[in-house]
Amino acid sequence: MPARQPRRTGRAGIGLLILLTLLVVVLVALWSLQRSLIYVPDTSPVPAAAQVFARGQDVVLHTEDGLELAAWLVPADEGADRDLAVLYAPGNGGNRAGRAGLAQDLSARGFTVLLLDYRGYAGNPGTPSEEGLAADSVAAARMLEAEGYPAERTIYLGESLGTGVVAALASRRPPAGLVLRSPFTELAAVGAHHYPWAPVRLLLRDRYPVVEHVQDSPVPVTVIRAARDSVVPSRLSHEVARAAGALVEEVVLEDVDHNDPAMFGPPVADAVARLADALGR
Repeated sequence: MPARQPRRTGRAGIGLLILLTLLVVVLVALWSLQRSLIYVPDTSPVPAAAQVFARGQDVVLHTEDGLELAAWLVPADEGADRDLAVLYAPGNGGNRAGRAGLAQDLSARGFTVLLLDYRGYAGNPGTPSEEGLAADSVAAARMLEAEGYPAERTIYLGESLGTGVVAALASRRPPAGLVLRSPFTELAAVGAHHYPWAPVRLLLRDRYPVVEHVQDSPVPVTVIRAARDSVVPSRLSHEVARAAGALVEEVVLEDVDHNDPAMFGPPVADAVARLADALGR
């Protein structure tokens, strides 16, 4: 028996080495591929705005790093104009064509809507990243200002990943109000939920710290969350609402998941309208 002990020890050491090697390979893969997991762009071309909206316009956003990004500008319905704009920052998937219905609902409630696509989405040049999407949102805000809608006459609407985008934008260019649909406290919290075995907070390059931006902000905030959200846990959205320095409303949609039609339709548009009403607009 004593003669066999070194062999067993050697086999255990080899097994441990194999496991450690596999772990390192997986972690390196996660580090290298993380942005392909975060950003899932639909690169399909979208139709002209006039084909989707009665008075829709195709516009171009010019970013600080020299990109030209296509977007849609949807005027408010005639007779309902609040003289307010909504800057709509989408989530991490699809493109602006999939948000046309919500843009139309917002227009019907009196808002002019800028519906943007980030770099790398819908045929736009560039590669998405936190820094890149921040530049895209600034370009969108500047475009609205040129159209007569400075930040103080604009509500920022962020959807899922877009909540991180507009929360950061609000810290730089405070808007009239901020609507966060399916927000997270920080992106790492979502990653840790879906990959509990991985050291997400150590690996993640793009942070999107939503709570950090809203907790001490005087900007009025509405939080919308799906009670059965399978992408961004509803509890994370609730934590954002609790942390917001100027919460106006927390809207909970029961029996609704992250990408259900209600999250792209009238319940969201109505929440934006209620925030505008609370602002006296």
